[in-house]
Amino acid sequence: MIRWLLLLALGMGCYGAEATPDSLRGKLAEHMGQPALETAPGKFIYLEGDPDTTAVLRDRRLRGSDFEARGRFLAPDRFRIAPIHTGAMRVYKDGRPRRITYWCATCSIRTYKPGTCWCCQEETALDLRDPE
Repeated sequence: MIRWLLLLALGMGCYGAEATPDSLRGKLAEHMGQPALETAPGKFIYLEGDPDTTAVLRDRRLRGSDFEARGRFLAPDRFRIAPIHTGAMRVYKDGRPRRITYWCATCSIRTYKPGTCWCCQEETALDLRDPE
């Protein structure tokens, strides 16, 4: 029984250490055809993520914004953003963090990736919100 509890405690410790994401902040850009953050003048870190995250990264309305992402460094110049459902991306506006959302005013439907509304097929508007 003691061995079992010790193994469980060690496993939980490893899991907790694994769950802590890295954070990265800079100016959202496109560099060499790929989404990237410019963290210093001329220094780019390439961003990747799931398909919905990638759609947000490629949204031209966010280009040049003060952008923060949580995830993992894959290499010194490559960063994988956590899945979109974790809320791992933020834009800073007027010094305050904002959650990236998209809104259809016709149908009152909020989504978390750019594109057309699933109901009326109109383009959704970028709607930066206070984090909840």
